Amino acid sequence: MSLRPKSPSAPVSRIFSVSDTDMLRNLCGPHHRNLERLEQRFEDFSLRAESQGGGIMLFGAAEGVAVAETALGAYMQKLLAGTEPGELEFEGAINTALTSTVKSGGPVRGLKSRIQAQTAGQTAYLSALQDETAGLVFGVGPAGTGKTFLAVATGAAELVAGKRERLIVARPAVEAGEKLGFLPGDLEDKVDPYMLPIWDSLRELFGQDQLDRRRLRGEIEVAPLAFMRGRTLKNAFIIIDEAQNASIPQMKMVLTRLGRNSRMVVTGDPSQVDLPSKQPSGLPHALHILRSVPGVRQMRLTASDVVRHDLVSRIVDAYDRAESGSHDDGRSDGGYHF
Repeated sequence: MSLRPKSPSAPVSRIFSVSDTDMLRNLCGPHHRNLERLEQRFEDFSLRAESQGGGIMLFGAAEGVAVAETALGAYMQKLLAGTEPGELEFEGAINTALTSTVKSGGPVRGLKSRIQAQTAGQTAYLSALQDETAGLVFGVGPAGTGKTFLAVATGAAELVAGKRERLIVARPAVEAGEKLGFLPGDLEDKVDPYMLPIWDSLRELFGQDQLDRRRLRGEIEVAPLAFMRGRTLKNAFIIIDEAQNASIPQMKMVLTRLGRNSRMVVTGDPSQVDLPSKQPSGLPHALHILRSVPGVRQMRLTASDVVRHDLVSRIVDAYDRAESGSHDDGRSDGGYHF
């Protein structure tokens, strides 16, 4: 989600005052990465953010400066409440500021059930999904934040409304403990287990009868990522799910499949990579190189956006704390006793 200027406004400069040096350091982030992220998110307003003694100087169009101040204030309140500083938490503060300033994305209509965002992060994410100027949207975050379901719901609604002719969902068929070769049946039987979460979402959104009809007409396709090679996907809403398990060449391949009158959403959790240990994931690589490309939105959801059982967000937080304090990969007992 981004804030876009309705009309040019005169530049202003203001200082976001911070008296505590440790708080100022946390607001700016390591090597001032938080300030760089502010500038990227509000580049349409020519925002510049610089750390100065006693605060952060913000310079740019008035609207952008105002929302940047709100984002810094929201992040500072999180830190004062005991939240550990981090890039994802800062991203969440930006999304919260945008949500309170920009008209949020409305509910997804036209489906079997009405779908609506349930958290501030989801509201910002849904707004990005519904933004027609965003040809490519990244939805990144932990399990249970709704990143895939909201993308599928948006694509399904565009299909029903006639905005797109097809809804295509692709996933890397990467083993997470199981081996494809040992599964029974032909290739379709072997990859079907990887696609079950998508079919479950589509069944909930369309109902079984409508899903079957649209699938038979070729309007809905769910397939392994490898099946996208060599195709140009026109008039389609395309979702690349579990993108953390795509290699860098695979990610480049699928991103360049985008055809005329199509939109693409890429979802994933960089902390849940199932690729071989020496093979880098294409998701963080794509997020890095496409961070300033016009028409691309990068939305980050956090544990505060988990909408499954309340226990899920606490599980996510516990794993995050364990991973930040240890490099144990779980192959040894790590000193744990049962």
